[in-house]
Amino acid sequence: MIKEDLFRIWMFLTDSPLLWLTLTLCVYLLSLYIYRRSHSNPLLLPVLTSLCGMVGILVITKTPYETYFEGAQFIHFLIGPATVALAIPLYKQLPRLKELWRPLSITLVIGALTGLISSVLVTTWTGGSTEMIISLMPKSSTMPIAMAMSDYFGGQPSLTAVSVAFTGIIGSVMATPVFHLLRIEDPIVKGIATGISAHAIGTARVIQINETMGAFSALAMSVTGVLTAVFMPFVMQWARVMGWIN
Repeated sequence: MIKEDLFRIWMFLTDSPLLWLTLTLCVYLLSLYIYRRSHSNPLLLPVLTSLCGMVGILVITKTPYETYFEGAQFIHFLIGPATVALAIPLYKQLPRLKELWRPLSITLVIGALTGLISSVLVTTWTGGSTEMIISLMPKSSTMPIAMAMSDYFGGQPSLTAVSVAFTGIIGSVMATPVFHLLRIEDPIVKGIATGISAHAIGTARVIQINETMGAFSALAMSVTGVLTAVFMPFVMQWARVMGWIN
């Protein structure tokens, strides 16, 4: 009897969009607490731990993603305003940006091309199909741009979304050890490198550490996304000439 009552209560709650929104926020706050208690251990990034937590809950409760998204879509809506808000710290760095626009431009172009070409080379070398190559090519750009480009050129947007998420998480985890190994201390260099390689996830992390890093990471993330969309057709044509994709 008790089990039946609990089941009815659960079914009632799952029909309410507020359940998944509240649960997502609670899981994230718990992940953030663990992250801060661990002295900002990169292996315990809130994005990673909260993602694992929510996936675990959905698997255990056998809840379809569509049902979850219906309740948590307000968070998805906030991605746009949050991205626009990143322009505020960047505006404060406008004098430095004017001084460094030449090396920044060269770096961002090289970074975007490297992300695309490296995806083609690695996926081809490991025996990936044409569809997989196209799906993984825009992995270093932000999620909306990457998924749109993948879908337009015949890739799998779902696979692209996973690759973008893992790219951001891995980039965020590896950034600090790499900077330490290479003895990089300049916050601008750190920010640009993080934005190019770890897009929004990396930007969200470094902006908590240093505002200058966060501002230039947001710049790199945005420009890399645009450049990826511009360069991807040319890189695909090059890959076709080389016989790597159909």
